[in-house]
Amino acid sequence: MRTQMRRFTRLTNAFSTKWENHVHLVALYTACYNFVKQHKSLGGITPAMAANVTMRLWSIEDFVTLVENG
Repeated sequence: MRTQMRRFTRLTNAFSTKWENHVHLVALYTACYNFVKQHKSLGGITPAMAANVTMRLWSIEDFVTLVENG
C-alpha cells in the first residue's frame, strides 16, 4: 500500500494533515483495490467478484458517478 499511495510514502510533506482526509483516502484505495483492480492470482477478476459481491468489473468512472449521486 505504501508504494501505491503518495500519503504513505516516506517523504516530509507526503502525510495527511487531517485525519479525516486520511480515512477517506484509505476508503477510496480499498474500494478501488477490491472493485477495480484485476488480480492475476484470482484469474484476472477483482476480489469483489471473487467474493460474489458484484458480477462486473467496476471502473473509476463508476466510483465518480456513485460519489456524485450520493
